[in-house]
Amino acid sequence: MSTILVLVDHHDGVVRKSTTELLTIARRLGDPAAVVIGHGVEKAMDTLAAFGTTVVYDIDAPDIDDYLILPRAEAMVAVAEKVKPSVILLTSNAKSKEIAAHVAVKLGSGIITDAVDVQPGPDGPITTQSVFAGNYSVQARVTRGTPVITVKPNATTPEPASSPTSPSLEIVEVPMSDLARSVRVTDHAPRERTGRPDLNEAAVIVSGGRGTGGDFGPVEQLADALGAAVGASRAAVDSGWYPHAFQIGQTGHVVSPQLYVAAGISGAIQHRAGMQTSKTIVAVNKDEEAPILQLADFSVIGDLFTVLPQATEEIKRRQG
Repeated sequence: MSTILVLVDHHDGVVRKSTTELLTIARRLGDPAAVVIGHGVEKAMDTLAAFGTTVVYDIDAPDIDDYLILPRAEAMVAVAEKVKPSVILLTSNAKSKEIAAHVAVKLGSGIITDAVDVQPGPDGPITTQSVFAGNYSVQARVTRGTPVITVKPNATTPEPASSPTSPSLEIVEVPMSDLARSVRVTDHAPRERTGRPDLNEAAVIVSGGRGTGGDFGPVEQLADALGAAVGASRAAVDSGWYPHAFQIGQTGHVVSPQLYVAAGISGAIQHRAGMQTSKTIVAVNKDEEAPILQLADFSVIGDLFTVLPQATEEIKRRQG
């Protein structure tokens, strides 16, 4: 079978859910092979084996984290030229999409970003993209070179292989070019930990909008009771009420949790584009004409400052 090359998104070897989704897609298309850049390949091996990876390529560049995107792109190109994969898959986040662009140019290949599905086709993989704020779906395929495809997180359900593999580990030495070394990271400042799940991987998300008036307390309290992530609409972010890193919508995160609670969010088309594929949507809004109510599976017409605390209290009571 053909080799499908997957760039592993991880943190010190802890493989992110978005990569297990890519490996699930890769098994539809051929034999998954993984590229691990940075520290922690030993810790990642069990997860990669569980999802059917046949070969793991470990990039031997101890100081690669001290530089920006280009060294990672050069590493992916080096592995691709060595392996000759039929497809290259990456997660659709800012860093990986920039890597994908460099890789496509270096390989002279076509690129498709923000796919929500990838299926095998007679002339190569066929992708599905959600465009124009989710109003249309487009199918496309790359017609030149090795297809480079980035896939949105939560686009598919991660499914382990029917039986774990025993992937071989190959160390690939990639000398960084002078251009790649031209910009060096001088400091790292980790994001403050909230104890909540990552927004892109959360099964439950509680989001607040303009209706919060800047007070996200009830939103955060309900999220904590549910073990959920917290999101925000663009209106709330633009008002300075919540950090941009938590914005959901066309110009923020695109999420697809099992449960999405929209509190005080009117439901502008840009926001709906970022959450409308959620499995169950609950809207809490005082406005009976709010567009979000048309999308919601369940609606509560009321003040979020009354509804959310009551819901939080009841959830905690049932949890004992």
